[in-house]
Amino acid sequence: MIKNAPYRFSDFESIELTYGTPDSLLNTFNSKTSDYQYLTNDNKLVKDTLKMRKDDLLYLHRKAQELGFWNVDNDMTTKRDAMNPGTHIPRYILKFTYKDKSKEVVLDADYEGNPKMKDAAKSTIDHVMTMLAEVKAR
Repeated sequence: MIKNAPYRFSDFESIELTYGTPDSLLNTFNSKTSDYQYLTNDNKLVKDTLKMRKDDLLYLHRKAQELGFWNVDNDMTTKRDAMNPGTHIPRYILKFTYKDKSKEVVLDADYEGNPKMKDAAKSTIDHVMTMLAEVKAR
C-alpha cells in the first residue's frame, strides 16, 4: 500500500517551510539548499545552514502521510478585510516537493475551517519545526 501511495519517498526532493506574519514571512527553511533563516526574539535576522539527514526527511514524509497532510486543503487562510487585517496572525507555508508533483499548504493560525484538516496541517508543520530544532541542536 505504501509503495502505491500518491507521494512516495523514493520520489522525494525537498521540504520548504516559510512562516511569520503575512506581511513579513522571514522565517524560511529549504531542505534542498539547507538554507535556514529566522528572526530571533530581538528581531535580528539570522542566516544559517541546516542539513537534515535522510532519516529526518523520511520521518517527516511518514508523519505527513500518517497525519493525512496529503488530503488537506491547499488554501487554509482566513479571509481578511479592513476590519480584520490579521497583520499579527502567524501564517505557515509548508511544501513537500516530489519528482512529478508537490503539495503546498498555506495555513493561518486563526483558520476556522474544518478542525480535522487544520489539526493535520498544523501537526505536520509542528513536526517539521521540531525537527528543525533537533537538527540545529546537533
